[in-house]
Amino acid sequence: MGARNSGIDPKMLELLVCPLTKGRLSFDAERNELISEKAKLAYPVRDGIPIMLMSEARKIED
Repeated sequence: MGARNSGIDPKMLELLVCPLTKGRLSFDAERNELISEKAKLAYPVRDGIPIMLMSEARKIED
């Protein structure tokens, strides 16, 4: 397990979109989150699995 579980597969990142805006996501390795700039939301990645639920997303403040 260990380090392989942190982060996200680059191919998966290409396929995933924000469930709210359908826009592209970027990966923040420091916080282990997928960022939707348009929606100003950050979706957590737990054990290498993106949690793409609005209820789990963190609002990004300006």
